[in-house]
Amino acid sequence: MEQLIPLDYSTLRVVWWALLGALLVGFAVMDGFDLGVATVLPLVARSDMERRVVINVVGPVWEGNQVWLITGGGAAFAAWPLVYASAFSGFYLAMMLLLIALILRPVGFKYRSKLEAPRWRSAWDAVLCGSGLVAALVFGVAVGNLIVGVPFGFDAQTMRPLYEGNFFGLFTPFPLLCGLLSVCMLAMHGSALLLWKTDAAVAARARSVGICFALASLVLFALGGWWVAHGLPGYTVTSAIDPDQLSNPLSKTVAVVAGAWMHNYARWPAMWIAPALGLGGALLAALLLAARSAALAFISSALSVAGIVLTVGFSMFPFLMPSLLTPNASLTVWDASSSRMTLWIMLLVTGVLLPIVSLYTAWVYRVMRGKVTQAALGDAPHAY
Repeated sequence: MEQLIPLDYSTLRVVWWALLGALLVGFAVMDGFDLGVATVLPLVARSDMERRVVINVVGPVWEGNQVWLITGGGAAFAAWPLVYASAFSGFYLAMMLLLIALILRPVGFKYRSKLEAPRWRSAWDAVLCGSGLVAALVFGVAVGNLIVGVPFGFDAQTMRPLYEGNFFGLFTPFPLLCGLLSVCMLAMHGSALLLWKTDAAVAARARSVGICFALASLVLFALGGWWVAHGLPGYTVTSAIDPDQLSNPLSKTVAVVAGAWMHNYARWPAMWIAPALGLGGALLAALLLAARSAALAFISSALSVAGIVLTVGFSMFPFLMPSLLTPNASLTVWDASSSRMTLWIMLLVTGVLLPIVSLYTAWVYRVMRGKVTQAALGDAPHAY
């Protein structure tokens, strides 16, 4: 049956690595501005009406944007089951914290305007802000831990993941830097959206806040890049690789070498596009926000977010989840995937459904185009 599949195993693995990256970029860009808007809510809105304006910017679209996270999680589960199992075992408490934040967010959207009592609304506004901040921080800390390595291994007989870390061990200096970068870049992205979609005082405050977060993202991303290039241990496969072999993460040898995460840029110089987008997009977003060029500032912030996410993927390739405990058990593109048949069937399904979802999303944003103003909310009984 597998002889009928037109793509070889190694090609399918790379395709799914690229698709997973695209889904993560889609989530960071699309749902990222939702989290960013929630994070900056108390900084850009002071009255109840101003907070309603901010919430209604993302209110009609946040549920659809969650599809990117669900799709990315589903793709990781089906295409990279060992990564999914190891990550959810190791990051269990962090995942629970993330899920609590993501569960409270829709509750905040739905219940915030059910009562007019100021304390009721202020409490839900705090929940929305906290959920956005916590989610952005946890996502960044998780990525930072992937870069430094996760303390896990495998039982050689059962291939059951064995995790030896703890919740507080996730918050070491470099992952915390990544968490702060995640918060700042999403706050930049959300602020750019608010400048584009609102007016008056809210837009003015969003512009000032966005400039600060854009510059902070630039500095933190540059600092992280310097840290990776000058001393942070990276991982490299030292044994021969058969990209068409059956998945078995214990069939290779891995060395931990300072600066190893920079090796791919020497091998494939085109990868420098990603960090260039991360740095250049943040700088350009700050300049365009200062110039009040809202649409271009939002596009620039989106490019910066995409560049930062892609930089992580390009730097770590072919690693998906390095093992700090047992480097040889690190999960890579070549030894952590599902079967060739599974990847092919999923690719066919994705090729049909992903364009449909993308077209529907584009249509929704076209329908919801235009600014959200206080006057418009006064005539909208179904607004938040």
